[in-house]
Amino acid sequence: MVGLIRQIVADEPHKPIFPLCEHISYINQLLAPTFRPIPIAPARQVGSAAPACATDPSHEAVEPAALQDPEESFRERWARLGVTVNALSLPALCLNLPIMDPDLVHPAGEPVHLSLRRLLRRPPAWAVAGRDVFVCENPDIVAIAADRLGSTSAPLVCTDGMPSAAQQTLLEQLAAAGARLRYHGDFDWGGLTIGNFVMREFGAEPWRFGKTDYLAAAAKHGIALRGARPVVAQWDDGLAGTMADRGVVVHEEGVAEMLMMDLATINNSFS
Repeated sequence: MVGLIRQIVADEPHKPIFPLCEHISYINQLLAPTFRPIPIAPARQVGSAAPACATDPSHEAVEPAALQDPEESFRERWARLGVTVNALSLPALCLNLPIMDPDLVHPAGEPVHLSLRRLLRRPPAWAVAGRDVFVCENPDIVAIAADRLGSTSAPLVCTDGMPSAAQQTLLEQLAAAGARLRYHGDFDWGGLTIGNFVMREFGAEPWRFGKTDYLAAAAKHGIALRGARPVVAQWDDGLAGTMADRGVVVHEEGVAEMLMMDLATINNSFS
């Protein structure tokens, strides 16, 4: 694949390669049975097979316009087309996700990291149709659930901030398998941005993440809400204004007790 791209560019150096990049998802589907990560080199360095670094400004030269989303990183944008820049970085953290394949069953009650490589090379058959799968923003919530609830915790996935390629792939697979995704994050502007993304892209519903939930928790917290630009929560029109008025951040760990109650009583058996 990389050799073909180099040959095209070498033969016709003035021909744009954007159309080729935009068809990579189709090409990658043809390669899916023998999945391989595809190195993407900057247009000015197509003679090198080294992947373009997310911190290298030259990587923008080969990104199709369709990939440009300010909420996503370089790796995440390419992952949406099935192209992996680094299939082993930033794995997805989860707990008690039910799976059909006995060879891939995870230890009950123990948090598991799933790499993008593993999710794409052999997509798991998730047994989540019609089930609630909870999604949190912070890894500490997964740790608390594992310590307190173990194998009795409902299925839980962590985005670890804005979801990376592995987290996005996992959420996509779970949604496609029929899971009801329920999302909770920090009550700050960054948390609302992540919430908007997860609910928009994966059809998630809010999990104790509305105006009423914020007011109940804000009375017990005194961390100042920072940031000049409020972010409107697409799932609750009144949440952003209420947060701006109160001016208080509520981190996810601060409401862990309430979240544990839900995880302990909904779908509380790992199978």
